[in-house]
Amino acid sequence: MPNDLETLSLTEPQTDTIAIDVTDIPLSLYIHIPWCVKKCPYCDFNSHELPMDSELSMYEEYVDALLLDAAMQQPLTQGRKIGSIFIGGGTPSLLPIAQYQRLFTGLRTCFEFAADIEVTMEANPGTLEHAPFAQYLEVGINRLSIGVQSFAADKLKVLGRIHDPVQALSAIRAAKAAGFQRINVDLMHGLPQQTMNEALTDIQMAHDAGATHISWYQLTIEPNTVFYRSQPILPDEDNLADIEKAGQALLQQLGYSNYEVSAWAGALDKPCRHNINYWQFGDYLAIGAGAHGKVTIGRNNGIDSDFLASKGRNEDDLLVASGIYRFSKSRLPKDYVVVRTDTIEKSDIHQATPKMVGWQAINQEELVSEFMLNALRLHGGVAWSMFEKRTGLALDSVIEQVNSLVKQGLLVDSDMQLQPTVLGQRYLNQILRAFL
Repeated sequence: MPNDLETLSLTEPQTDTIAIDVTDIPLSLYIHIPWCVKKCPYCDFNSHELPMDSELSMYEEYVDALLLDAAMQQPLTQGRKIGSIFIGGGTPSLLPIAQYQRLFTGLRTCFEFAADIEVTMEANPGTLEHAPFAQYLEVGINRLSIGVQSFAADKLKVLGRIHDPVQALSAIRAAKAAGFQRINVDLMHGLPQQTMNEALTDIQMAHDAGATHISWYQLTIEPNTVFYRSQPILPDEDNLADIEKAGQALLQQLGYSNYEVSAWAGALDKPCRHNINYWQFGDYLAIGAGAHGKVTIGRNNGIDSDFLASKGRNEDDLLVASGIYRFSKSRLPKDYVVVRTDTIEKSDIHQATPKMVGWQAINQEELVSEFMLNALRLHGGVAWSMFEKRTGLALDSVIEQVNSLVKQGLLVDSDMQLQPTVLGQRYLNQILRAFL
């Protein structure tokens, strides 16, 4: 079958491809708010401390840029509704509520939201960093992810967090009292000098305070962080394994279901739809400084000449080819906010839009590895049919690796489901190496 991607200079020729129905691929939106009160020593995200001379106009200009960015990406929906939104950072709750009201009003004129859309916002527990939680509900945010990390005062100090245990508990309870029915709490384990009892206490306290979902993940030391340059002493491998095993047992006892490596949904909650879309290799638009997106362009996609021109391209350019693309935005807020929107005409909107610093097709080898990297994080796996529907590749392209992994006991022996075994969950990196 001929493939339009063969004409792309950014990719290798592909074989055994299958036509992708874009309307069958869920679409999400990621929004990045880049500022923090203080940069944490373990954080390698694209976050920047608030300028000392920051003014409210800074937030207004940033939201102007977000809305221009969204308008440029609107053709990429290709008629699809937005099923989930995730507002990350940074500390998204630093953005004033008036700007969220303006942002969501604008987004609803640009995109069609699904009736049951999930809208998650990351929030820190500090009482000075967010509006009353009820106001977020009024805007349309219906799920919170609160970055607690630990309820131990000494651990919070080591992690550079600016909240204390009392504020952390109060934030969860206040969100629940305001009417939020879905509250995720981020917790870290494997912290410097952390005992098993301290790690288990964090889980219990989050649950008792009202968390309906817990993201429980191990602290890792990443490049370009303070911890990388001056590494703290962490628990050894044996203690880390014991903490992880005991924590998983407690979470199960409390009624949480481990549907992904570090994600646990409570009995009264469900998995995060937005993250599930990532892991199932769905599409996601992305607006904001340093935001990354991934989108499938279908045949007869309706991408118009204005959209192509916004990236300095024309109708004869290779972008008109169907395929799967990734893109990113300028990392620095000052580079992302490039113009004053009150000085431009509506017809010039594309010239004022924050530019994409990356737009490239994903080649066949990368498609396989990226799909597996995401799908195999899910303990329940995904249907094999999803591999073909989301990548456009035939199952024959990976059958040799799959058969080998099945023989090793790392993948479930099934012609219906791509799923790691219990052993495979422990040796996930070994599985992924087979597809590189």
